[in-house]
Parts: sequence; C-alpha cells; structure tokens
Amino acid sequence: MNSEKFIFCLEAVNDVSENENTHVLQSLQQLAMAHQIDSIYKSIDSIEGLEESLGALLYDDHNFKNYEIIYLVMPGEPNNICLNDYYYSLEEIAEVFEGKLKGKMLHFANAKVLDLEPDEAQYFLDVTGARAISGYGREAGAVNSSMLDNVFFNLCHDDDDVKYIVEELHQKQYALCKLLDFRLYY
Repeated sequence: MNSEKFIFCLEAVNDVSENENTHVLQSLQQLAMAHQIDSIYKSIDSIEGLEESLGALLYDDHNFKNYEIIYLVMPGEPNNICLNDYYYSLEEIAEVFEGKLKGKMLHFANAKVLDLEPDEAQYFLDVTGARAISGYGREAGAVNSSMLDNVFFNLCHDDDDVKYIVEELHQKQYALCKLLDFRLYY
C-alpha cells in the first residue's frame, strides 16, 4: 500500500465564511483514522472557488502527483453541479479541469446524479486527462454515499486497476452499490 496517496475534496457549501464541520469532513477524518488515507478538504461556494482551489492544488502543492482522487461533493441535477444557485454542466467542468487531471480519478458523492452517455464520459476523460470518473445514479435521499465513498477510496488506495476496484467494491458492498447505483467510467 502506498501511504503517499491522498484525496482532495471540494465540498459545495452556502457560504465559505461559515466554518462548518460537515458530515463529509467527519467522514474523511474517519477514513484517515481507520485506513491512514490522508485528504485535503476545502469548502467552496462558487465556480471561482472551484477554479482557485484547483489552481492552488496544481501550482502551489508540490504533492499534487500524490492526489489520486478529486472528490466533489456538490448538489446539482444529473450531469450538472450547482454552485451559488448557478448550474454548470460537466462539459463546463471539463473545461475548468482541462488537461489538469492526468491520471487522476474524479469522484462525485451522491449529492447529485452522474448519468453519462459513453460519448459524454469519453469527452470528459479526453479533455481533463482523468483516468476515470465515478459517482452514483441515485441522488442522496435517506442514504448518504459517504460510507461507500470511503470503501471505494480505500480500494483505490490499495490498487490502481479500476476494473478490480469496481469488482471488489461490489463484492464488499453489493447491496449499497445497487441501492446507490454506483457508476465508474474509464
């Protein structure tokens, strides 16, 4: 296991000036305690905050190559995210991340539905350079995806083969994978 792999989490909040100890932040802390998987957490409330956070990660953090997962916790409609009451399509998000995610996995929590057609997924992967994009076909209702997200992150931390990771995830948490409709595009 490579202990030098990290998760970079961006969570949409109403106002970044209000320091909240969110459920996502608590979940990432539990992941660090249980599996020694470190993460950087940043709350954002605008597309500018998203771009600024990614820029800081890319250009100011010398450990960027060690971030294997960019974890986005953002509400929205299928294949859109909502920041500050404005919707951004995945095509727009791909342009923000253009060429910046080489070899990374982009994972969406179930705060929004991820339902890509094969050509949409391929476009996103080609533009961003990401090796995979994952998320859920069912939006958060009674079940939050953070527990399954953590299992997924732990599997990604231990292995680089996305097919194996998905197979293992389904073996370990089949019912939850089906309930939330886990999806991975590569």
